Amino acid sequence: MSVQCTKCNKPAVTYIRYNGTHLCRDHFLSYFERRFKKDIKKQGKTEPSSKIGVAISGGKDSTVSLHLINDIFSSRKKIQLFAITVDEGIKGYRKDSIEIAKKNCKKLGINHIIVSFKEIIGTTMDEIAKKHDEIGECSYCGVFRRICLNTTAKSLKLTKLVTGHNLDDMAQSILMNFVNGDVQKLARLGPHQKIQPGLVPRMLPLRTIPEKEVVLYAILKKIEYHDGICPYSPRAFRGVFKDIIDDLEYKNPGTRHSILKSYDNIKDVLLAKFPPSDLNKCKECGEPTSQELCKACILRKRIG
Repeated sequence: MSVQCTKCNKPAVTYIRYNGTHLCRDHFLSYFERRFKKDIKKQGKTEPSSKIGVAISGGKDSTVSLHLINDIFSSRKKIQLFAITVDEGIKGYRKDSIEIAKKNCKKLGINHIIVSFKEIIGTTMDEIAKKHDEIGECSYCGVFRRICLNTTAKSLKLTKLVTGHNLDDMAQSILMNFVNGDVQKLARLGPHQKIQPGLVPRMLPLRTIPEKEVVLYAILKKIEYHDGICPYSPRAFRGVFKDIIDDLEYKNPGTRHSILKSYDNIKDVLLAKFPPSDLNKCKECGEPTSQELCKACILRKRIG
């Protein structure tokens, strides 16, 4: 006998452990989309003539975000939508995801821009990995991806840039920064309340939605996405925190939401103690930085 939806008599497709509800297809989709739209509204007004970009890798989070942003804003004629894909240069991985990103953008009729590490940074992630630097590939990748996205977003004169960070990502980042004692970095986690000159503000509409629910939404909506794993990710320190939070969530459903809620409750205090730095232009590339050189240029010099 199938389990019925808590809200109606239809068969349930999922059980939401952290709030104790069984949901059918329709009620789950509605629950998902309601939270997505709520966070868009919470993260700042969208002006009628906005130019919104979506950072799309082709994976589940960014692809679902692309479809929902299109559903919400495509009918508003003055709003322009763009998709940006960063090609890090990872053989046997990124090529397949780019094809999925292309396919989704074509289906939705969204302008798709592909920018590469080779083009912006002058090297690929595979070439960086051969250096076997002790700080690890993900440290380089995160910084270089940000500069690729920001420079491209500025060239398109985007008003906002949407990223696919989900609840799991947010909880991991919060815990990592606490453990590392990097409270200043913790204060800078998005979405950002203050728009810094030279930086395109980010929207994170999936920040309260667990990763597994994003997967289920994609399946139910028949959204095609790339399900590969980056070959460098197993060496990332973030994986340790993922395992910790997964274990806590299993034993105490709602842990991820509690971590995020706690962070949101203290963010104003953190910002009061560590306000956004006054930014100047990097002496090498001109990108915003609080130092003489931006982090991307420092890492460029590190790899020679």
